[in-house]
Amino acid sequence: MLQEMLSVETTDQLTEIDELTPEEEHERLYLERRVERAFYEAGKALAQLRDRRLYRSTHKTFEDYCRDRFGHSRQKSNYLIAAADVFDNLTTIGCQNSLVEDLTTNGLQILPTSERQVRPLTKLEPQQQQEIWQAAVQEAGGKAPSGRVVKDVVERIMERTKVPNTYQLGEVCQIIVKDNPDLRGKGGCWCIVTAVNEFSCTVMAWDGEYTVRMDHLKPMNYLEQECEQMQSLSTRINKLRQSGNLEKAADAVLKHLGEVNRPYLTDLEEKILSLIELECSTSS
Repeated sequence: MLQEMLSVETTDQLTEIDELTPEEEHERLYLERRVERAFYEAGKALAQLRDRRLYRSTHKTFEDYCRDRFGHSRQKSNYLIAAADVFDNLTTIGCQNSLVEDLTTNGLQILPTSERQVRPLTKLEPQQQQEIWQAAVQEAGGKAPSGRVVKDVVERIMERTKVPNTYQLGEVCQIIVKDNPDLRGKGGCWCIVTAVNEFSCTVMAWDGEYTVRMDHLKPMNYLEQECEQMQSLSTRINKLRQSGNLEKAADAVLKHLGEVNRPYLTDLEEKILSLIELECSTSS
């Protein structure tokens, strides 16, 4: 008896659902597309805030601004910015002439609806992004694929085209930014390889540690003794940065030292670095 009552109640509820008018259907579709493209709009806005330094009236750094204003890290902002760039790239094939605004799909292409779907694509070249996204769409049965599906496709293709990682621990390399937003401002800086991964290296630059693809590094071909000298310099620089006692002038000096393209310091550079070390040791 109870089951019959529940069945009748459920049937009554279903019959009470109102059909949407054509105008409401259009409005619903429009709003759904706005939600789906929210990550893209956020990424484009964050890029403007960062590039134009519109945070400077309240915060010294973009990282502090993101944390205080939006409650997330700079890395999260970089993910959104990079995802928006991927979205722009994907829309250059088949979608750029669409007359329908705020749509994530049209008759020619299915587009991403979240940042995580395209995160595995952000380190790839534009043509690779397009090819892998289309392959992931096919694998997902013609629908927008999950980030897991996209990552699987990327890993399979990378495995087929794998190039041996020939970098060595302790090797000194130069950073090449290319399409990696996390490396913005690091172009030309030298770094020390601290870990050799399958498709990437973990490196220590003057301002911290990064994990970068092999094509974002250029060997500086230093001799073993020269590499040891640069490793020692890297240790000194990062020890100072971790002390927390640096003034802006001192930080600027360390940045300069992190960009030198020779395996030694001039006499003046060595004197200035030693002075900074002395000042930090006495003030701690």
